[in-house]
Amino acid sequence: MEISGKIIQVLPIQEGVSKSGNPWKKQVYILETQEQYPRKVAFDIFGEDKIKNYPCNIDDVVTVSFDLESREFNGRWYTDVHAWKVQQGIVEAAPAGAAPAPAAAPAAAPQANVQSFDTVAAQEEGTDLPF
Repeated sequence: MEISGKIIQVLPIQEGVSKSGNPWKKQVYILETQEQYPRKVAFDIFGEDKIKNYPCNIDDVVTVSFDLESREFNGRWYTDVHAWKVQQGIVEAAPAGAAPAPAAAPAAAPQANVQSFDTVAAQEEGTDLPF
């Protein structure tokens, strides 16, 4: 999946040691989409080498490729947005006040020759409907 926008906040690097004794680092960024109704999305880059390969600063306009992952802990669910690629560049935003293009209407299904129960009953009796 991808999302584009502007980096509005860079959180401090988090680091620690895994159960197996390996050190790890994670950097969290806050991205704001450039739409009529902007959304804020927190995403992380995991690993010291990836943090160095994809440096992001406040006010950078980026496109982030990411994976979503949810996990349960003590009866609550948490969702992470893990970035695996960050591209610097200009994001083309829709002009202010522009409505998104409507989705194409599905093609109409061909109409079958369907008769209601009342019509069939009236034809069998040879009479008109009672109303």
